[in-house]
Amino acid sequence: MIECVPNVSEGRNRAAVDHMVGAVAAAGCRVLDLHIDPDHNRSVLTFVGSEAQLFGGVLALAREARDRIDLREQRGVHPRMGAVDVIPFVPLDDATMDDCIRLARRAGGAIGERLDIPVLLYEAAASSDVRRNLAAIRRGQFEGLGDKLGKPEWAPDFGPSRPHPTAGAVAVGARDFLVAYNVVLATDDLSVADGIARTIRGSKGGLPGVKALGLPLAERGLVQVSMNLTDIRATDVPTSYGRVEAEAAGLGVAVVESEIVGLAPRVAIGEATTTSLRLDRELEGVVLENRLASG
Repeated sequence: MIECVPNVSEGRNRAAVDHMVGAVAAAGCRVLDLHIDPDHNRSVLTFVGSEAQLFGGVLALAREARDRIDLREQRGVHPRMGAVDVIPFVPLDDATMDDCIRLARRAGGAIGERLDIPVLLYEAAASSDVRRNLAAIRRGQFEGLGDKLGKPEWAPDFGPSRPHPTAGAVAVGARDFLVAYNVVLATDDLSVADGIARTIRGSKGGLPGVKALGLPLAERGLVQVSMNLTDIRATDVPTSYGRVEAEAAGLGVAVVESEIVGLAPRVAIGEATTTSLRLDRELEGVVLENRLASG
Protein backbone atom coordinates (compact mmCIF):
# COMPACT_ATOMS: atom_id res chain seq x y z
CA MET A 1 0.00 0.00 0.00
CA ILE A 2 1.15 3.52 -0.86
CA GLU A 3 -0.23 6.84 0.34
CA CYS A 4 -0.69 9.82 -1.99
CA VAL A 5 -1.26 13.37 -0.72
CA PRO A 6 -1.77 15.67 -3.71
CA ASN A 7 -2.45 19.40 -3.31
CA VAL A 8 -4.76 21.05 -5.82
CA SER A 9 -5.04 24.81 -6.34
CA GLU A 10 -8.77 25.08 -5.65
CA GLY A 11 -10.40 25.63 -2.27
CA ARG A 12 -13.46 27.74 -3.06
CA ASN A 13 -15.36 25.79 -5.72
CA ARG A 14 -16.58 22.74 -3.83
CA ALA A 15 -18.24 21.22 -6.89
CA ALA A 16 -14.94 21.24 -8.78
CA VAL A 17 -13.12 19.63 -5.85
CA ASP A 18 -15.82 16.97 -5.53
CA HIS A 19 -15.35 16.06 -9.20
CA MET A 20 -11.63 15.57 -8.55
CA VAL A 21 -12.27 13.40 -5.49
CA GLY A 22 -14.79 11.37 -7.46
CA ALA A 23 -12.27 10.74 -10.24
CA VAL A 24 -9.78 9.42 -7.69
CA ALA A 25 -12.33 7.12 -6.09
CA ALA A 26 -13.52 5.86 -9.48
CA ALA A 27 -9.96 4.70 -10.19
CA GLY A 28 -10.20 2.35 -7.19
CA CYS A 29 -8.29 4.44 -4.66
CA ARG A 30 -9.53 4.68 -1.08
CA VAL A 31 -9.97 8.35 -0.14
CA LEU A 32 -9.17 8.85 3.55
CA ASP A 33 -9.40 12.61 3.92
CA LEU A 34 -10.17 15.88 2.16
CA HIS A 35 -9.04 19.24 3.55
CA ILE A 36 -10.42 22.35 1.83
CA ASP A 37 -9.05 25.81 2.66
CA PRO A 38 -10.67 28.86 1.02
CA ASP A 39 -8.02 31.32 2.25
CA HIS A 40 -5.23 29.20 0.79
CA ASN A 41 -7.55 28.42 -2.15
CA ARG A 42 -6.14 24.94 -1.93
CA SER A 43 -7.36 21.44 -1.18
CA VAL A 44 -5.38 18.47 0.09
CA LEU A 45 -6.51 14.93 -0.68
CA THR A 46 -5.23 11.87 1.15
CA PHE A 47 -5.80 8.49 -0.48
CA VAL A 48 -4.22 5.05 -0.54
CA GLY A 49 -4.05 2.10 -2.88
CA SER A 50 -1.85 -0.19 -4.91
CA GLU A 51 0.60 1.16 -7.48
CA ALA A 52 -1.88 0.45 -10.26
CA GLN A 53 -4.75 2.17 -8.44
CA LEU A 54 -2.68 5.22 -7.58
CA PHE A 55 -1.36 5.54 -11.12
CA GLY A 56 -4.92 5.68 -12.43
CA GLY A 57 -6.06 7.93 -9.60
CA VAL A 58 -3.44 10.63 -9.98
CA LEU A 59 -3.81 10.67 -13.76
CA ALA A 60 -7.57 11.13 -13.41
CA LEU A 61 -7.05 13.80 -10.75
CA ALA A 62 -4.55 15.72 -12.88
CA ARG A 63 -6.94 15.61 -15.86
CA GLU A 64 -9.86 16.92 -13.83
CA ALA A 65 -7.73 19.67 -12.28
CA ARG A 66 -6.37 20.70 -15.67
CA ASP A 67 -9.89 20.99 -17.06
CA ARG A 68 -11.44 22.76 -14.05
CA ILE A 69 -8.76 25.16 -12.74
CA ASP A 70 -7.45 28.22 -14.55
CA LEU A 71 -4.38 29.55 -12.76
CA ARG A 72 -4.58 32.80 -14.69
CA GLU A 73 -7.58 33.57 -12.48
CA GLN A 74 -6.80 31.57 -9.33
CA ARG A 75 -5.61 33.51 -6.28
CA GLY A 76 -4.87 32.38 -2.74
CA VAL A 77 -2.32 33.02 -0.03
CA HIS A 78 -0.47 29.71 -0.53
CA PRO A 79 2.30 29.63 -3.17
CA ARG A 80 1.36 27.53 -6.22
CA MET A 81 2.64 26.69 -9.69
CA GLY A 82 0.12 24.12 -10.90
CA ALA A 83 -3.56 23.21 -10.98
CA VAL A 84 -2.36 20.05 -9.28
CA ASP A 85 0.55 21.65 -7.50
CA VAL A 86 2.29 18.64 -6.01
CA ILE A 87 1.80 14.86 -6.03
CA PRO A 88 3.84 13.01 -3.38
CA PHE A 89 3.90 9.24 -2.90
CA VAL A 90 4.64 7.87 0.59
CA PRO A 91 5.42 4.21 1.36
CA LEU A 92 3.12 2.36 3.79
CA ASP A 93 3.18 -1.22 5.10
CA ASP A 94 5.61 -3.26 3.01
CA ALA A 95 6.00 -0.67 0.26
CA THR A 96 9.46 0.83 -0.14
CA MET A 97 10.78 4.22 -1.16
CA ASP A 98 12.00 2.59 -4.38
CA ASP A 99 8.40 1.57 -5.11
CA CYS A 100 7.33 5.18 -4.68
CA ILE A 101 10.16 6.52 -6.83
CA ARG A 102 9.20 4.13 -9.61
CA LEU A 103 5.56 5.16 -9.34
CA ALA A 104 6.44 8.88 -9.29
CA ARG A 105 8.44 8.53 -12.50
CA ARG A 106 5.77 6.45 -14.21
CA ALA A 107 2.94 8.78 -13.19
CA GLY A 108 5.00 11.87 -14.01
CA GLY A 109 5.74 10.54 -17.47
CA ALA A 110 2.07 9.84 -18.14
CA ILE A 111 0.96 13.29 -16.95
CA GLY A 112 3.52 14.95 -19.18
CA GLU A 113 2.75 12.84 -22.25
CA ARG A 114 -1.03 12.47 -22.01
CA LEU A 115 -2.04 15.78 -20.43
CA ASP A 116 0.60 18.10 -21.92
CA ILE A 117 1.62 19.38 -18.47
CA PRO A 118 5.32 19.80 -17.60
CA VAL A 119 6.45 17.63 -14.70
CA LEU A 120 9.38 18.14 -12.34
CA LEU A 121 10.40 15.28 -10.09
CA TYR A 122 11.30 16.14 -6.47
CA GLU A 123 12.53 14.71 -3.15
CA ALA A 124 13.64 11.07 -3.43
CA ALA A 125 12.54 10.90 -7.09
CA ALA A 126 14.46 14.04 -8.10
CA SER A 127 16.68 13.89 -11.16
CA SER A 128 19.19 16.34 -9.63
CA ASP A 129 20.02 17.71 -6.18
CA VAL A 130 18.70 21.17 -7.02
CA ARG A 131 15.24 19.66 -7.51
CA ARG A 132 14.96 17.78 -4.23
CA ASN A 133 13.52 20.80 -2.39
CA LEU A 134 9.89 21.48 -3.32
CA ALA A 135 10.17 25.14 -2.30
CA ALA A 136 12.96 25.64 -4.84
CA ILE A 137 10.87 24.06 -7.59
CA ARG A 138 7.83 26.19 -6.75
CA ARG A 139 9.76 29.45 -6.36
CA GLY A 140 8.49 32.01 -8.88
CA GLN A 141 5.06 30.36 -8.86
CA PHE A 142 2.81 30.03 -11.91
CA GLU A 143 3.56 33.54 -13.13
CA GLY A 144 7.30 32.86 -13.32
CA LEU A 145 7.13 29.40 -14.89
CA GLY A 146 7.72 30.50 -18.48
CA ASP A 147 11.13 31.97 -17.70
CA LYS A 148 12.02 29.25 -15.20
CA LEU A 149 11.36 26.24 -17.42
CA GLY A 150 13.43 27.83 -20.17
CA LYS A 151 16.57 27.52 -18.06
CA PRO A 152 18.57 24.30 -18.59
CA GLU A 153 18.68 23.50 -14.87
CA TRP A 154 14.86 23.64 -14.68
CA ALA A 155 13.94 21.85 -17.90
CA PRO A 156 10.97 19.55 -17.13
CA ASP A 157 11.65 15.87 -16.52
CA PHE A 158 8.55 15.03 -18.56
CA GLY A 159 6.14 16.88 -20.79
CA PRO A 160 6.48 20.11 -22.73
CA SER A 161 9.22 22.67 -22.15
CA ARG A 162 6.71 25.44 -21.53
CA PRO A 163 3.94 25.74 -18.93
CA HIS A 164 0.44 24.57 -19.65
CA PRO A 165 -1.46 27.83 -20.31
CA THR A 166 -4.01 27.28 -17.53
CA ALA A 167 -2.66 24.37 -15.46
CA GLY A 168 1.00 25.40 -15.11
CA ALA A 169 3.29 22.57 -14.04
CA VAL A 170 3.29 19.86 -11.38
CA ALA A 171 5.89 18.49 -8.98
CA VAL A 172 5.71 14.71 -8.61
CA GLY A 173 7.83 12.96 -6.02
CA ALA A 174 8.45 10.30 -3.42
CA ARG A 175 9.05 11.14 0.23
CA ASP A 176 8.68 10.00 3.82
CA PHE A 177 5.91 11.26 6.09
CA LEU A 178 5.38 15.01 6.25
CA VAL A 179 2.88 16.81 8.43
CA ALA A 180 1.37 20.08 7.21
CA TYR A 181 0.50 21.98 10.37
CA ASN A 182 -0.85 25.50 10.88
CA VAL A 183 -1.15 27.60 14.03
CA VAL A 184 -3.63 30.49 13.89
CA LEU A 185 -2.81 33.63 15.87
CA ALA A 186 -5.16 36.19 17.42
CA THR A 187 -3.89 39.13 15.37
CA ASP A 188 -4.16 40.50 11.86
CA ASP A 189 -0.53 41.68 11.92
CA LEU A 190 1.25 39.55 9.32
CA SER A 191 4.65 40.69 10.58
CA VAL A 192 4.01 38.70 13.78
CA ALA A 193 3.48 35.45 11.88
CA ASP A 194 6.37 36.23 9.51
CA GLY A 195 8.72 36.86 12.41
CA ILE A 196 7.77 33.64 14.22
CA ALA A 197 8.10 31.66 10.99
CA ARG A 198 11.63 32.99 10.45
CA THR A 199 12.58 32.18 14.04
CA ILE A 200 11.40 28.56 14.00
CA ARG A 201 12.47 27.73 10.44
CA GLY A 202 15.02 24.91 10.39
CA SER A 203 17.07 26.55 7.66
CA LYS A 204 17.59 29.56 9.96
CA GLY A 205 18.71 27.52 12.96
CA GLY A 206 15.25 27.00 14.46
CA LEU A 207 13.44 23.69 14.77
CA PRO A 208 15.06 20.88 12.75
CA GLY A 209 13.04 19.72 9.76
CA VAL A 210 10.59 22.63 9.92
CA LYS A 211 9.66 24.83 6.97
CA ALA A 212 7.49 27.79 7.91
CA LEU A 213 5.69 30.79 6.40
CA GLY A 214 3.54 33.54 7.82
CA LEU A 215 0.24 33.78 5.92
CA PRO A 216 -2.83 36.03 6.23
CA LEU A 217 -6.34 34.68 6.73
CA ALA A 218 -8.17 37.64 5.26
CA GLU A 219 -11.70 36.32 5.70
CA ARG A 220 -11.09 35.82 9.42
CA GLY A 221 -8.95 38.89 10.08
CA LEU A 222 -6.21 36.66 11.51
CA VAL A 223 -2.80 35.31 10.53
CA GLN A 224 -1.23 31.89 10.77
CA VAL A 225 2.15 30.26 10.99
CA SER A 226 1.99 27.63 8.26
CA MET A 227 4.47 24.78 8.71
CA ASN A 228 5.67 21.65 6.98
CA LEU A 229 7.22 19.23 9.46
CA THR A 230 9.53 17.27 7.18
CA ASP A 231 11.27 15.22 9.89
CA ILE A 232 8.61 14.28 12.41
CA ARG A 233 11.05 12.37 14.62
CA ALA A 234 13.22 15.47 14.99
CA THR A 235 10.31 17.90 15.46
CA ASP A 236 6.82 16.60 16.10
CA VAL A 237 3.49 18.43 16.24
CA PRO A 238 3.49 19.18 20.02
CA THR A 239 7.01 20.59 19.85
CA SER A 240 6.22 22.88 16.94
CA TYR A 241 2.97 24.03 18.59
CA GLY A 242 4.74 24.76 21.86
CA ARG A 243 7.43 26.81 20.15
CA VAL A 244 4.95 28.90 18.16
CA GLU A 245 2.81 29.46 21.25
CA ALA A 246 5.83 30.57 23.28
CA GLU A 247 7.08 32.93 20.56
CA ALA A 248 3.61 34.42 20.17
CA ALA A 249 3.17 34.85 23.93
CA GLY A 250 6.45 36.76 24.04
CA LEU A 251 4.85 39.23 21.64
CA GLY A 252 1.62 39.42 23.61
CA VAL A 253 -0.34 37.38 21.06
CA ALA A 254 -2.54 34.37 21.85
CA VAL A 255 -3.09 31.21 19.81
CA VAL A 256 -6.63 30.85 18.48
CA GLU A 257 -6.37 27.27 17.21
CA SER A 258 -4.21 24.90 15.23
CA GLU A 259 -4.95 22.54 12.37
CA ILE A 260 -3.38 19.45 10.90
CA VAL A 261 -3.87 19.56 7.14
CA GLY A 262 -4.81 16.08 5.99
CA LEU A 263 -3.69 13.26 8.27
CA ALA A 264 -0.68 12.61 10.50
CA PRO A 265 0.93 9.37 11.68
CA ARG A 266 0.54 8.78 15.40
CA VAL A 267 4.29 9.10 16.01
CA ALA A 268 4.06 12.77 14.97
CA ILE A 269 1.49 13.54 17.68
CA GLY A 270 3.01 11.88 20.75
CA GLU A 271 1.04 12.43 23.95
CA ALA A 272 -0.74 15.57 22.75
CA THR A 273 -4.51 15.97 22.96
CA THR A 274 -7.12 17.91 21.05
CA THR A 275 -7.20 20.44 23.89
CA SER A 276 -3.44 20.83 24.36
CA LEU A 277 -3.02 21.63 20.67
CA ARG A 278 -6.21 23.72 20.40
CA LEU A 279 -7.03 21.60 17.36
CA ASP A 280 -9.93 22.60 15.14
CA ARG A 281 -11.15 18.99 14.94
CA GLU A 282 -10.89 15.90 17.13
CA LEU A 283 -7.35 14.56 17.23
CA GLU A 284 -8.30 10.92 16.81
CA GLY A 285 -9.91 11.81 13.48
CA VAL A 286 -6.64 13.04 11.99
CA VAL A 287 -4.50 10.04 12.97
CA LEU A 288 -3.54 8.15 9.81
CA GLU A 289 -3.57 4.76 11.49
CA ASN A 290 -7.13 5.31 12.71
CA ARG A 291 -8.39 6.14 9.24
CA LEU A 292 -6.65 3.11 7.76
CA ALA A 293 -8.19 0.84 10.39
CA SER A 294 -11.70 2.22 9.96
CA GLY A 295 -12.35 0.00 6.92
